[in-house]
Amino acid sequence: MQPVDLTTLRAVCAELRSRWLPARLEQVYQRDRATIALALRTLKGRDWLTLSWHPQAARVCIDEAPPRTPDTFTFSDQLRHQLQGLALTAMPLLSPWERVIDFQFASRPGDSPLWHLYAEIMGKYSNVILTDAKGQIITAAHQVSPEKSSLRPIQTGQLYDPPPSLTGSIPDRAESQASWQERVSLIPRQLKRQLLESYRGLGPNLVTAMIQRANLDQRSSAGKGSSSELGSDACEPRSVVSRWSTDDPQQTTDTLHQKDWDRLFQVWQEWLEIIETENFQPGWTDKGFTVLGWGMIEPVSSAQVLLKEYYNEQLNQQTFQQLHQQLLQKLSSLIKKQQQKAETFQERLQQSDQAERDRERGDLLMAYSYQWQPGLSEMKLPDFETGELVTIPLNPEKNAVQNAQGYYKRHGKLKRARQAVEPLLQETTQEIDYLQQVQAAIEQLEGYHKPEDLQILKEIQEELIEQTYIKPQRERPHAAEAQPIVYHTPSGYEVLVGRNNRQNDHLTFRTAVDYDLWFHSQEIPGSHVLLRLPPGGVAEEKDLQFVADVAAYHSRARESQQVPVVYTKPKHVYKPKGAKPGMALYDHETILWGHPQAVASE
Repeated sequence: MQPVDLTTLRAVCAELRSRWLPARLEQVYQRDRATIALALRTLKGRDWLTLSWHPQAARVCIDEAPPRTPDTFTFSDQLRHQLQGLALTAMPLLSPWERVIDFQFASRPGDSPLWHLYAEIMGKYSNVILTDAKGQIITAAHQVSPEKSSLRPIQTGQLYDPPPSLTGSIPDRAESQASWQERVSLIPRQLKRQLLESYRGLGPNLVTAMIQRANLDQRSSAGKGSSSELGSDACEPRSVVSRWSTDDPQQTTDTLHQKDWDRLFQVWQEWLEIIETENFQPGWTDKGFTVLGWGMIEPVSSAQVLLKEYYNEQLNQQTFQQLHQQLLQKLSSLIKKQQQKAETFQERLQQSDQAERDRERGDLLMAYSYQWQPGLSEMKLPDFETGELVTIPLNPEKNAVQNAQGYYKRHGKLKRARQAVEPLLQETTQEIDYLQQVQAAIEQLEGYHKPEDLQILKEIQEELIEQTYIKPQRERPHAAEAQPIVYHTPSGYEVLVGRNNRQNDHLTFRTAVDYDLWFHSQEIPGSHVLLRLPPGGVAEEKDLQFVADVAAYHSRARESQQVPVVYTKPKHVYKPKGAKPGMALYDHETILWGHPQAVASE
């Protein structure tokens, strides 16, 4: 994930100062364990300022309004108690070359600040700290005990101590190229590392962008001195492999020619000019984002929008991958346990199959008890129906009647066991079918492409919580429900595909009307598919085949060449009493062969 460096932070601050100073703080809401939102109002309007100390996504930007759910975090409650209703009067950087913003709050514009809210945007060391006018820490998003850090503990009641300053020199436009070049080339090692350690205010992404803008990166000049001059071509984007791809220039300071140093210094001066004049140009690059306009492939209206979209997408993708893996692992474990239970029940049923044999043995012993002799360990008696000799094991210490009673007793026990086990096996089988249905829905979400994909996973998680398969977490914000996948048949009829069991039930038992047709892969976990037809409409054979292909594609048999698919009227689909979400029975069905590869190839 691309971090917010000093240049980006200064671009954000420049936009915030021009639009949101002064502003009234109307509300404080903590979105999650690493993000708070401040509702700011000016004469021009109201919006939410996000402050995040997330270790990979620390940022400051205007963002969407938070959900309307209770905020139960202590940190936001303390901020709300001290700051709500006050005026945000200033937001200077604590130092021009450090990533710490000092949000100052007073009773009204022009008054001395009563409170300072320090937003330290420093990667994994990020934090948000509230102090009073004297610098005493009132609360902190992340408190650090002396045991964890003897260099800079952060605890309530202590005086605020700014982060230690970096050791590099402060960039200055007045510095000559000779002095700058001498400092950077002092040690013959990787150019990127030498720049980062020589000056403050630089980050890995910025230095890489500088090197590429000077045409010094290996992709354009192979690390040797290039004779091309810096011009408009330096701003052109390179081939896009992935929006968030990364390349790390490896050239060293001792491989550069003087023309290379000239171009790099020109880029250095260009960067300092943008910083000084605040003439930022936010936009997307082939590696992430920029506020300098370098390598930009798509401009963005503001740095606020840039950070909001980038980090929302990155965090959604991260959450999706984690949740996707967690749910699949949980379902795999649950299915394995249920299958083990089913195997145990089946073994007990197999044992109970011997019940009739035990009864027959008892009958034979009773019929031929007169042949018994003391000390016998077995008797060979003719079967009542076939006449074949049947070997019956005996307890030598008991007579024939007592042995027969033992067989009758075991017959009764096994028969009662079957009556108890059969419903348990049926219940376990239904449980496995349900879990495999959920598993198939998750497996069809192969990756994160849009916010709706994450919402689908969250709905599945909520369903599993409701069904008590996983433990409930802290109350989560309610989001708008995701929508089914939509296709259109060759004749233009709409086809709806459920993406989880909640949607499956909604499509089948709420959305469907008598004119529609309901499709599902036969005895294979998959989505419920609904073909929407107008009153009196009749689907042609090509439409039915198309929907059968779609139902086959959205099933566990997606990789097969052909899949049996049933379709029927919605009125012939019903849910048994007590059945789990997504489970349904049907009758009056017609079978078609669906071809999932026909959908995959479109």
